[in-house]
Amino acid sequence: MNQRPPTPELDAIPVTSPAAAPVILPLPGAAGHGRLSPLNRRRLANFKANRRGYWSFVLFCLIFVLSLFAEFIANDRPIVASYKGEILFPIVVDYPEEKFGGFLARTDYRDPVIGKEIAEHGWALWPPIRFSYNTHNLDLPVPAPAPPTWRLSDAQCRSIAEKTGGTTCRDIEWNWLGTDDQGRDVVARLLYGFRLSVLFGLTLALVSSVIGVLAGAVQGYFGGWVDLVFQRVIEIWTAIPSLYLLIIISSIITPSFFVLLGILLLFSWVSLVGVVRAEFLRARNFEYVRAARALGLSNARIMFRHLLPNAMVATLTFLPFVLNGSITTLTSLDFLGFGLPPGSPSLGEMLAQGKANLQAPWLGLTGFAVIAVTLSLLIFAGEAVRDAFDPRKTFR
Repeated sequence: MNQRPPTPELDAIPVTSPAAAPVILPLPGAAGHGRLSPLNRRRLANFKANRRGYWSFVLFCLIFVLSLFAEFIANDRPIVASYKGEILFPIVVDYPEEKFGGFLARTDYRDPVIGKEIAEHGWALWPPIRFSYNTHNLDLPVPAPAPPTWRLSDAQCRSIAEKTGGTTCRDIEWNWLGTDDQGRDVVARLLYGFRLSVLFGLTLALVSSVIGVLAGAVQGYFGGWVDLVFQRVIEIWTAIPSLYLLIIISSIITPSFFVLLGILLLFSWVSLVGVVRAEFLRARNFEYVRAARALGLSNARIMFRHLLPNAMVATLTFLPFVLNGSITTLTSLDFLGFGLPPGSPSLGEMLAQGKANLQAPWLGLTGFAVIAVTLSLLIFAGEAVRDAFDPRKTFR
């Protein structure tokens, strides 16, 4: 008798053994939350392919990171010292002179008496340059502004070298790029001034960019009367002469770092408003934005989750040039005398000293060289960023 083969039930569910289950491999570059998207990988590759801009960015970052540790490179205090069996860190701790047998509240480690006391009861590790930005060299072979030590003859250095038992320029403390008209080391002032200028420029560029992006986003997204009122306010606000306002404030109070930052921030936030406003005006009627509104998403979520990433492409290309302008603004104000307080390390103050002391060309030349190199590196890096975000640019 023939038996019919069993027919599968309609509700039966096929079971696949784990060994025979298909394995889905992850897409290349998709694993990991921190991986870049293909678009951003292409942008990074284009940025690296622009050799001039890429290496300018690397060099600028190296110089800036080096300047962050300026206290360990140029300082009038030892980095670490040992005195009577105790390890001291004068670079970060203010020890009174009583600790070394004196009576003053602060210790002058360049004092020969203090130096001899430490040498007899321990040792001290000094930075490569034994001058800070505000250290006055009182043992100059020639009157200030003194030229670089390597330009002096042994006859000029003999009177100072004999104080330490030497006879030549090798036996005195060197000022590699000379001193200014107050006997302060040029290398130390350039190192601290570069750090101060870049930090000021970064802070001003970032804070003003955040405010400008928010203002441009509100203008472009809502449009209408909001856009019209904002445009009129910006036109009136930018018509205020900021330099005259700085002159008036400088005559009343001494501008500090944060006072100067706040004043310049009042007028610099409008630099990115037009770019972000144009991007939001263009994208606010796209299909995916209408779909997001139809799904009930709030305006804030649409603006910052969907529209802002597209607007940031144009904004990021402007940031290096905004940073460039911020550094130039601080340098110009210091050169005119309306910037940071007197005595602060500043590139603009170095240029002003070069103008006032034409007999000391090393002041103007070194200040100009540092500013020119800094701005050139930022310009080259900014061009590389702009080309990396441009889909029409392709580097081989």
